[in-house]
Amino acid sequence: MDFSRYKHGQLPPRRLQRTVSVAALLGSLLLALPAYAGNPGYDRPGYGFNPAVLGAGDVTIEQGLPDWTGDRQAGVRSSLYTADSLLRIGLGGPLELQLGSSPYNRLRLSGGGTDYTRHGRGDSHLGLKLALPSNIRRFSWGLLGSVEFTDGAPDFRNNRRQYLLGLELNLQANAGNALGAYVENVRAGGRTDTTLAFSDGYALTPRLTIYAQTALLYLAGQGYGSLAGTGLAWMVTPRVQLDTGVDRRLSGVASRWQGHLGVSVYLGR
Repeated sequence: MDFSRYKHGQLPPRRLQRTVSVAALLGSLLLALPAYAGNPGYDRPGYGFNPAVLGAGDVTIEQGLPDWTGDRQAGVRSSLYTADSLLRIGLGGPLELQLGSSPYNRLRLSGGGTDYTRHGRGDSHLGLKLALPSNIRRFSWGLLGSVEFTDGAPDFRNNRRQYLLGLELNLQANAGNALGAYVENVRAGGRTDTTLAFSDGYALTPRLTIYAQTALLYLAGQGYGSLAGTGLAWMVTPRVQLDTGVDRRLSGVASRWQGHLGVSVYLGR
């Protein structure tokens, strides 16, 4: 989800968050904050990704500090802390390469006779983003495809490789408000999980944006769920963005709580 796609000084015209292992689920391009010239913005925070891509040779690092998922089932409380890392590299033209992993995870289970704590690295993933052409100034869209491997620590790896395909849509309603929509399929072992998410972002100041989002989930073999949340993104400098947010389950299979805290840094020219 992007809050900073436009040049500094201008006001503007974000994989499935799995129950046990965290990968970005979201999808919504929110209102862009002013950014360094050439910086198209960030994929954090929220659902989905920013459909704009980095220029050839430019690099962005996006880091969870960490993100958190909390749940309670059958009297057992679970807390998962994930330091998600994403490296984005501009390939030129409409393409961007993405390399990601979660170098640190902490899972804590307690209650109901359970007392369990594990640490370890999560799976890594390789992705390619494509910025699609648009003849409408206020509309942008893009595709993201990725494969997530099974190379993490035993407690944090997937059983099978996962293949993600996401579509992001962004509409700038007016100078201070942007609307986003995101749809995603994640396929593994013949099963497909689906996410449909919507967002609304509003610029409180040229550097501070507030957003709201909601998501509908279908997890194969588990059923349907929904959640909603809100958050903030703050451009500390033209190259550095901080973000924070929280999501709450509304129904079904979604985790009860999700918290987000992160930093994104643009290293382009």
